[in-house]
Amino acid sequence: MKYHLEISSVAEAEADRAFLQLSNLTSPVKASQWYTGLLQAIESLSQMPKRCSLARENEYFSQGIRQLVYGKGRNSYRILFTILEGQATSTVRILHIRQAIQQTLGENPEEPNTI
Repeated sequence: MKYHLEISSVAEAEADRAFLQLSNLTSPVKASQWYTGLLQAIESLSQMPKRCSLARENEYFSQGIRQLVYGKGRNSYRILFTILEGQATSTVRILHIRQAIQQTLGENPEEPNTI
């Protein structure tokens, strides 16, 4: 079964921000390669998204939150998504793209839940 992909505007902005940071820290060529790889990783979620583990954010939200880790070391990012099962089509909605070292969403009760 193939899943339809939706990327939230928040996730798009986070990916763009990460691209700009990498471009400033490394080179525009390496940042472009990273971004292309990120898009390929996201596209891979159209097939078997349930292969990905539940994200640590899952316990703070009512809907199931999964993650796909992209990159290595300090450049690891977590693609946070949810799966919406429908009768005609099922959708993978990309919610956030966060650096692996960033604080868990929902962990701090003073932070608004943005998932």
